[in-house]
Amino acid sequence: MPNIKDEMTVLVRHEGDWVGTYTTIDNDGNILDRNESHITCEFPEGKDYPYFQTNRYNWADGKHEEYQFPGMYRDKALWFDTERIDGKAWEANDSLIILYFSYKDIANAYIYEMIHISPCNNHRARTWHWFKNHEIYQRTLIKEERKR
Repeated sequence: MPNIKDEMTVLVRHEGDWVGTYTTIDNDGNILDRNESHITCEFPEGKDYPYFQTNRYNWADGKHEEYQFPGMYRDKALWFDTERIDGKAWEANDSLIILYFSYKDIANAYIYEMIHISPCNNHRARTWHWFKNHEIYQRTLIKEERKR
């Protein structure tokens, strides 16, 4: 039986806790939103899903959001289908994961995310490209470090 840890070795390098900053900009580079993040990537054993991610976001005004994303594995890809999102992630090379997803409450929109992990496995650079009706309308820039 195919195993996520054997077939998605780049994804496995993301296991653990990551802290960073999300900055969302419009097409002209104007900042629309900025928040701090704490992401936990896990590979739980004995569960119905081989991957589990918890995203925590905090804003300067005190706002806090937290979401869980169980992922299923098939065809050398990670698949998400939660109340919030629907998507698929795959490895592009030895340091890059591509994630395509859509929020279920945003009509005619989808996001392509590039996730780059450093060779030392302690730094991530991520970008979200937001499309609506197949036209880009904003980007989210994410810089993260592995939490010690």
